[in-house]
Amino acid sequence: MNYNDDLHWESKNFSNIPLSVFSDENIYKREIEKIFIGPVWLFLGLEAEIPNSGDFITNFAGDIPIVVNRSKDGNIYAFVNRCAHRSSTVVRELRGNSKNHTCIYHRWCYNHKGELTGVPYQNGINGKGGLPDDFNKNSHCLKRLKVELYKGAIFGSFSDKVEPLLDYLGPEIIKPLDRFFSKPVEILGYMRQRIDGNWKSYFENLTDGIHAGLLHQLAVKMGLWGSTPDGGIKLDRYGRHSHYYINYLKDTKYNGEYFKNKLALNDLTFSETVDEWDDDISTDTISIFPNVMFATVSNFLMTEQIRLVNPGEFELLSIVIGYKEDSPILRKLRQHQVAWLGPAGYVALEDSEAGALIHKAIKGQDKEHSYLGYGGHGKIKSSDNVLTEIGVRGFWRYYCYLMDFDSTRDNLKYLDSF
Repeated sequence: MNYNDDLHWESKNFSNIPLSVFSDENIYKREIEKIFIGPVWLFLGLEAEIPNSGDFITNFAGDIPIVVNRSKDGNIYAFVNRCAHRSSTVVRELRGNSKNHTCIYHRWCYNHKGELTGVPYQNGINGKGGLPDDFNKNSHCLKRLKVELYKGAIFGSFSDKVEPLLDYLGPEIIKPLDRFFSKPVEILGYMRQRIDGNWKSYFENLTDGIHAGLLHQLAVKMGLWGSTPDGGIKLDRYGRHSHYYINYLKDTKYNGEYFKNKLALNDLTFSETVDEWDDDISTDTISIFPNVMFATVSNFLMTEQIRLVNPGEFELLSIVIGYKEDSPILRKLRQHQVAWLGPAGYVALEDSEAGALIHKAIKGQDKEHSYLGYGGHGKIKSSDNVLTEIGVRGFWRYYCYLMDFDSTRDNLKYLDSF
């Protein structure tokens, strides 16, 4: 099947994006094939979620259900949550601890590595029924993902051709990840929301620094950043990942005092800050292609994973974290600052709505294009300011590279050498 005969890309600079990529069912299927089960690393969760032997979580890799667990050997394994017998869901709980995993339908049992260990009636009863004599449990294991870890983050891949995780992340992403994981973390809670929109419009948002001072007016009024934010964006060598940061306003002390002078709320606690990294950064986001953002907003820390549903719908699963050594005061401050992000967050609520508005506006307009012009149409590279869409262009360039569209293939061959 040809997915892309009618697509037109400005493949030399990626300034015009065909709207059909946000809604076409065939393109969505190709994304699963070329990207999510292709040569990428997908964020699967945090080690802090499964600290003990037998601990497990269920999650999604794209739209594929998976189990992530810690085995008796201390290692972490991930596999598709689909029974090798009749394709039923094996693990139905969101998280827990179990010695093994048993499918409720016909009681096929698997260990923490996804290996089949038990089958009812394998030899039948009284010489009747049962499975063939040559049945081999080793041939009926759950499909396993390759797993690598960095600083407590769990990444998985379906592809044997994916580059090593450290190479995939690159120094531009490893440095801010080290900031995020500067101390051992623990889980404070979870948030989940479903958004009417396409996952790519949300990933665009994560690498777009322009909207911060325009869309998020409350954050501007509170001094979290200015209407013309001071910061920058750093890209990895492909432009696929981005580290986007904004500094606190220089002409105020910190949000709390600025906020008190401008607005009136009954509880100002969430607007207070502690510069615990001593770098004057108010907002620090690390977007890793194709499915995760690590974010700090003031002292609030969160991972945000994109989970696919269909071309017009996706989920965000957020893990709220703190550091194990947090003082009671700092821990309470982090909990108050949940008000920034999540489904009802002062900032994230607007980001979710922006994606929904795009989804609503593009219906019936598959031949049209969106336009990317801020920052110019030159080389895709890091920027010392946030008033640019260069990170969005970098995302689309790598997206097209993996999708292997007819109209972009020849112009992207140079990425093979990266």
